[in-house]
Amino acid sequence: MLILLPPSEGKQQASTSTPFDAHALSFPSLTPDRLAVLDALAETSGRADAHEVLGVGETLAHEVERNRRLHDEPAGPAHTIYTGVLYEALGYATLPAPAQRLADESILVVSALWGAVGFADVIPAYRLSMSVKLPAPADAPLGRLATWWKPRLARALAERAAGELVVDCRSSTYAAAWAPPAAETVTVSVVQVRGGARKVVSHFAKHTRGELIRHLLTRPGAQPGTPDELLAAAREKWEAELTAGTARKPHQLTIVLPEDHSFAR
Repeated sequence: MLILLPPSEGKQQASTSTPFDAHALSFPSLTPDRLAVLDALAETSGRADAHEVLGVGETLAHEVERNRRLHDEPAGPAHTIYTGVLYEALGYATLPAPAQRLADESILVVSALWGAVGFADVIPAYRLSMSVKLPAPADAPLGRLATWWKPRLARALAERAAGELVVDCRSSTYAAAWAPPAAETVTVSVVQVRGGARKVVSHFAKHTRGELIRHLLTRPGAQPGTPDELLAAAREKWEAELTAGTARKPHQLTIVLPEDHSFAR
């Protein structure tokens, strides 16, 4: 099983003084590409229009400034750097040790800066979205990062995804950077019944995806290896449906939350 997550928009500063080493990350074939984005981000973050280019407000000036010195910033495991609704619901710190090991083995975070990192990879906090167009370096700007990463991730991740059920919990912005094999991939959507009709609940969809990943990591028995087995696992906790994919379109798991659903774990 391979689980794909988006990064959180905000990042938690590492609480340790562990140095960052780009060469120690998973998928070492991506190292030159990561260093290219790191350099372009540092250069862009020093521009007068950095906030506009990166799509952040002036209140995040300290994060933009931090982008200029990421090689020297403290680093920590990715599961401690990424925060937000999905990651809080997943609750890595409170997982049993076997489930933490499974998370480290199974989860990849698709990232605008790193391309893709494992949950245990040691990274610094940063600010960069996959939708950003990096204008640096001036002689060869990277452009929109989802487009830039797409061929690079396809080469680097093909072997990792081979023969695996891919549970894709990414947002569309990050899904644009890499499309795993459709036949083995299941995207996850969440709706809630409100007034008798199904409604998309974006904030709580993130929470439910986090709960789903936690359930997959902690449930007894074998990991799901097919879309139907994933559906069965989801139905252990929720009402769920599976829409079959096509040769080019992945399967879709839809979790249906009742009107009175509580989002507290």
